[in-house]
Amino acid sequence: YQSLLAAVRPWVQQGAESSIQTSLHLVGVATGGAWLAERLHADLGLPGKPGIISSVMHRDDFSSRGLSGGVQATQLGFEVEGADILVLDDVLNSGRTLRAVMNELFDFGRPARIRLAVLVDRGGRELPIQPDLAMTQTTLAADQSLRLAQDDQGRLMFKVQARTPRVIS
Repeated sequence: YQSLLAAVRPWVQQGAESSIQTSLHLVGVATGGAWLAERLHADLGLPGKPGIISSVMHRDDFSSRGLSGGVQATQLGFEVEGADILVLDDVLNSGRTLRAVMNELFDFGRPARIRLAVLVDRGGRELPIQPDLAMTQTTLAADQSLRLAQDDQGRLMFKVQARTPRVIS
């Protein structure tokens, strides 16, 4: 996390020092990315709240996954039109979640720029989506998933889990 904070700090400072005064807006992908965005937002001393974005309504596997009960709705407390946005996520794998996230963002307007920072890039891309920042890379078996978890004290940790098989009808 500390390396992510150090890498993002100059981007925030660039926006603050710009003559155009475009500030960088942090948007976390629900849920792991939202936890990262909240923590970065606080540690960077940014005003307001970070955005939270859900990929659920734009996923290309929506018919097989359905709508899960614990889904966070998209909450963006800023004007997306013309905004400089840093999307944060815990793990980047196929790129499909991020494609859905970009579709969701464009439902709210046309950003000037979207950048992507992830804690872990596990490869396995199915779409041409690459992070601007990836703090580490790892490889897991196809039947495993990597999830960011948060304990009762707010500490973040990664957990390797067996991937839930997708039901295709």
